[in-house]
Amino acid sequence: MSPLSDGADSTVRQVPSIPLRDGTSIPQFGFGTLNTLDVADASAGNPDDDGAARIISQAIEVGYRHFDSAQGYKSETGLGMAIRGSGMPREDFYLTTKLANNNHRPEDVRRSFDESLGKLGLDYVDLFLMHWPLPTRYDGDYVSTWRAMAELVADGRVKSVGVSNFQPDHLERIIGETGIVPVVNQVEMHPKFANAAVRAASERHGIVIEAWSPLAQGRYLDDPTISKVAAEVGRSTAQVMLRWHIEEGNVIFPMTSDPERMKANFAVFDFALTPEQHRTISALDQGDAGRNGPNPDTFDWIPEN
Repeated sequence: MSPLSDGADSTVRQVPSIPLRDGTSIPQFGFGTLNTLDVADASAGNPDDDGAARIISQAIEVGYRHFDSAQGYKSETGLGMAIRGSGMPREDFYLTTKLANNNHRPEDVRRSFDESLGKLGLDYVDLFLMHWPLPTRYDGDYVSTWRAMAELVADGRVKSVGVSNFQPDHLERIIGETGIVPVVNQVEMHPKFANAAVRAASERHGIVIEAWSPLAQGRYLDDPTISKVAAEVGRSTAQVMLRWHIEEGNVIFPMTSDPERMKANFAVFDFALTPEQHRTISALDQGDAGRNGPNPDTFDWIPEN
C-alpha cells in the first residue's frame, strides 16, 4: 500500500471519538464490512478474500480507521489482510467483530472467538458484540452467552464487549443478572426508524448507540424531505442522512465498494444541519412501521455450521 496522503491524515483527524463507559473510546465514524466478500465474489467470480481485502484497503487509503465486522459476515480474513498489509500499527485501528448466532453456548463463544482472532491474524479486537439476542432459542438463555463474552476481556483479547439488536427488556435482563453493562448497543436506526424505546433504555445505562444500515440500504435517498434539506445545504441526501446520525450522537459505519463514495460518505464533518433542518429529518420517524430489518423479539435464524 502506498503511504497515506495528507488528505487521508486530515480525514482521520476529523472523526470524533466517543467515550465508552469502561474508560475506552470509539471513533464515531467507520466502515462496514458486510457484503465486502460478496462484492468481491461478484467481481472475481469466486470466493475472494483478496478482493475483500482490496475494498477494505481502499477504505484505509481514504482515511477509515474503524471497521465493523462479524463472524457471520465472513469478512474477518479480508479485514485482517488489509490491516496487516497497511503497514500501520495495529493500535491505529478500531476493530469490531460479532458473535454468530450458532455460537451462543459459552464453550462456542470461546472457541469461535479464537477462530475469529485466527482469521484476523491479530492478537485482540477492540469490541466484541453479541450479534442477536435470540430470545426464542437456546431455551431463552442469552445471559450465559453474555457472561462468557465478558470473560474474554480479562485476558486482554477483547478491550470491550457490547450487544447488537437488544431490546429494552433484553438489556435489563443481562444487566440485572450479571451486573455487566454493555458499552454499545448496535441497532437499526435511521430517520424513519428512531427506535426510541431502545435509545432511551440504552442511554439510561450509559450505553452508546451504534446505528447499523445508517442509510437504510438506500431506501430513502429520494425522500423529498431529505432531498429538500440536501438542496439547502448543497450536499447529497446520503451525506445529509449521515450528518443527521453524527448530530444524533450515533456511531455509524456505512459500506460501499466505490472509492469515490467512500470519500463522499466521509465528507460529513465540514458542514452542519441547522436545528430546524435536524428536527425536520427527525420528524420523518414512523415508529415500528419504519423498521426495515428483522424484529429482535422474533428473529431466530441460526446458520448451519
